[in-house]
Amino acid sequence: MKIDGQPTRTLWASADGQSVEIIDQTQLPHLLVIKRLVKATDAEQAIRDMWVRGAPLIGVTAAYGMALAARQDASDAGLRQAAAGLAATRPTAVNLVWGVEQILQAILPLPPDLRAAAAWAKAGALAEEDVELCAALGRHGGALLAALWEKKRAAGAERLTILTHCNAGWLAAIDWGTALAPVYRAAELGIPLHIWVDETRPRNQGAALTARELSWAGISHQVIADNAGGHLMQHGLVDAVIVGTDRTTSTGDVCNKIGTYLKALAAFDNGVPFYVGLPGPTIDWSVADGLREIPIEERSHREVTHITGRGPGGELVTVQLTPDGSAAANPAFDVTPARLVTGLITERGVCEASRAGLLSLYPERSPS
Repeated sequence: MKIDGQPTRTLWASADGQSVEIIDQTQLPHLLVIKRLVKATDAEQAIRDMWVRGAPLIGVTAAYGMALAARQDASDAGLRQAAAGLAATRPTAVNLVWGVEQILQAILPLPPDLRAAAAWAKAGALAEEDVELCAALGRHGGALLAALWEKKRAAGAERLTILTHCNAGWLAAIDWGTALAPVYRAAELGIPLHIWVDETRPRNQGAALTARELSWAGISHQVIADNAGGHLMQHGLVDAVIVGTDRTTSTGDVCNKIGTYLKALAAFDNGVPFYVGLPGPTIDWSVADGLREIPIEERSHREVTHITGRGPGGELVTVQLTPDGSAAANPAFDVTPARLVTGLITERGVCEASRAGLLSLYPERSPS
């Protein structure tokens, strides 16, 4: 994707080949700040403090974290210690552990003196693979939106309206993104679009990140309060909902940013198609029941009680929303049952949200 006309990714290897640079997403939408990761603990902080976020980007950041760890200590014990530290940063997104394990599988069979270079190369390959997966996902989702647009246009519509939740654009991946990849592809196809952007409390990733992306891309959009989506659907102002996911079960249950379940319920009640965009590594084939088996991250209460925005002088200011002494709870994700999902958009195509649907695209996962 592009920022002010310049092709940009969320993460890239530094020119010195010794570090990784990232966009600090906690500074968006008002500031574009680049941070450098030099050690595995830097990658841990980047993931834990959400300088990077989004399942695909977390996975690649974790892989580079392991590559940085291998530069410091390439012993079995050193690598496993780094792996444990990275894996503990955020429990819900399956890509995190996937990224760590991809590096371990690639380098543990090698002698220690070859591991750092191999880890660096593997992390780079995973980054490029993520770009390819998300681009392919965008092509399949773009075709889906094109077909939907033809029906709407034939019925007299002037534009295709999509509702999003949280941020699942290129800022959540290396490039293109997941839920927004079909939107970007549809824009390339010349489809007139309007995006309803859920603010996505408590961290406001919709208002801060999705709106920022769409603004950079020149795509028509409006930020709405999280609870406005149902109203818009009731009045026929939403043609489809597309969200991302941090972990999808082998049976099609979808774990995503808190509030996604409520959007799925509203979509179901109003006959609005509800799609989920995800690359293959976000499928957890070891989990069948999302409600019972996926750990839900509980984040700091301060994300609920405080909010940060731009002050009158342009500076970032944090203010308290709640009375002193009021407690807060902050579950970061919820699970949408497969029965509420119209379809899963992947790099291999679109399928129903079920084990049979997923296996139709990933037959290698069928029991032998």
